[in-house]
Amino acid sequence: MMKPLFLAATAMLVSTASYAEFSLDPRYSDSDGDLIADIPEDASDLVDPSTLIFAYTPVEDPAVYAEAWGDFITHMEETTGKDVQFFPIDSNAAQIEAMRAGRLHISGFNTGSNPLAVACAGFRPFAMMAAADGSYGYEMEIITHPDSGIEKVEDLAGNQLAFTSETSNSGFKAPSALLKAEYDLEAGTDFEPLFSGKHDNSILGVANKDYPAAAIANSVMSRMIDRDVVQPDQIVSIYKSQTFPTTGYGVAHNLTPELQDKIKDAFFSFEWEGTSLAEEFSKSGEEQFIPITFKDDWAVIRQIDEANGVSYTCQ
Repeated sequence: MMKPLFLAATAMLVSTASYAEFSLDPRYSDSDGDLIADIPEDASDLVDPSTLIFAYTPVEDPAVYAEAWGDFITHMEETTGKDVQFFPIDSNAAQIEAMRAGRLHISGFNTGSNPLAVACAGFRPFAMMAAADGSYGYEMEIITHPDSGIEKVEDLAGNQLAFTSETSNSGFKAPSALLKAEYDLEAGTDFEPLFSGKHDNSILGVANKDYPAAAIANSVMSRMIDRDVVQPDQIVSIYKSQTFPTTGYGVAHNLTPELQDKIKDAFFSFEWEGTSLAEEFSKSGEEQFIPITFKDDWAVIRQIDEANGVSYTCQ
């Protein structure tokens, strides 16, 4: 069986038998109780880099997204008065470690890795993509291919199921909790878990019949179908979850308050119409950035962590 790619990359995440209440690593403080790291009060702890490094969550081909974010990055440069560099990321672990080490200033962390990024890397999320009417979110789907012999969730028993990484909500956390609670199916006991590393790998793996089934984010699948990377008739969905929040965008906690305000303004003042960002993300119905809070909007994700018996230890 393949080793989870996240655990192979770093030992930052420790899954334990009992859930510990969410808390930040001791290097961060949270005096106002909003569950995210405070901006340091000591000026010597603040940074104001001449070049800002921005990364998008590693869900698909980085080259596609470097182009998709092009117009937004230009807007960010105009708003902040700084150079902005797109940094392609190939794993959640590398993304979290880059921010923790001070090499990443602005980022979009996927739904499931937000709690770890907040707790261990000082990530301060403040925005999320949404539709024009303010609605947002995606669903976790369990998919298979037409020749797999899997017609319903119960048929996963004795079979293989591809996850993405242990930090992913839709790619691991939510389906693990769901399968155990609703179907009494547990990874390693009732079915064999595989780890693909990314949602597009799982979707392509099912479409090409490398995996009999996979748990994925349907927003990623929609964009891949729209680009003709996979065809709808290659995939059969056997389960669709409740709606979850999408990628959370934010900054490293130790950027100067003035710079953090300018970065926030860049997100909320960005005009989507006719841009490269709109061209890509309109495929999944997203047309604007809206404000969010980690404490409220990620409560359901922390509850899923609790159901999975997950706690986080930062190194």
